[in-house]
Amino acid sequence: MDELRLDEIRPDREFDGGDLDCGSGLVLLIRENMLGVPHGGILEMRSVEPTVASDLPPWCRMVGHEYLGSLPGSVVGQSRYFVRRGSGEAAAREAATLQQDKERARNYAWRLRARSTGRQKTTVYCRNFQWSVGQPASFEEHDAHPSAVEAALGALAGDLASGFATACSRAGVSVDDIELTVTGKLHDVMAVLALSEGDPSFAAIDVKLFASTFEEEAHVHALWSETVRRSPLAATLAKATAFTAKIAIV
Repeated sequence: MDELRLDEIRPDREFDGGDLDCGSGLVLLIRENMLGVPHGGILEMRSVEPTVASDLPPWCRMVGHEYLGSLPGSVVGQSRYFVRRGSGEAAAREAATLQQDKERARNYAWRLRARSTGRQKTTVYCRNFQWSVGQPASFEEHDAHPSAVEAALGALAGDLASGFATACSRAGVSVDDIELTVTGKLHDVMAVLALSEGDPSFAAIDVKLFASTFEEEAHVHALWSETVRRSPLAATLAKATAFTAKIAIV
């Protein structure tokens, strides 16, 4: 199908995949939305993730859908992908496959291992990654490795920053810059050092997001609230300590 005909397509259903790739939930979203398309109908999926261009066509062939092609999207770096829902046996299995994929996702457990690899150094191994963590907590200005407390707060910051960027991308909200500050305080750091029998847990964690955008502030605030609500780390920490998450639009 040439570009002119692609440009004339009126899809039966459309959705925005944002910056998700096929390995991070995009296929689940495609399958979910495809169920709302009649056999022979067309789904339009918008994405800013470059790998989708190479991953989507073979996936369509594998499951029995017809990949029609793509057009540039309405924002820089975005593409519009068009897929015709198949009517063969493979496509008919999509509903059952979607439920199986959802069940696997619900039961998925993340696994890693860690090994002490030096004085005040532990190496963490996960999938194809490895990184080093230092002592549980540190007050020094300079250390060879981040402390466990800093690694935990850094994971929270990464979770929220990436989650917010994806939420904005899927909502078609243009944000020029995203930056977070995270502050954490322990109840009794002396307990970490075995100098007291106090409470070593977090007493408070405060997060503040700074976003540069000209979009409607109420919409951006709503996306941030939704991001915090859906964050596995924020949701867990909010149950355990005094947790605040604010946003400032600059």
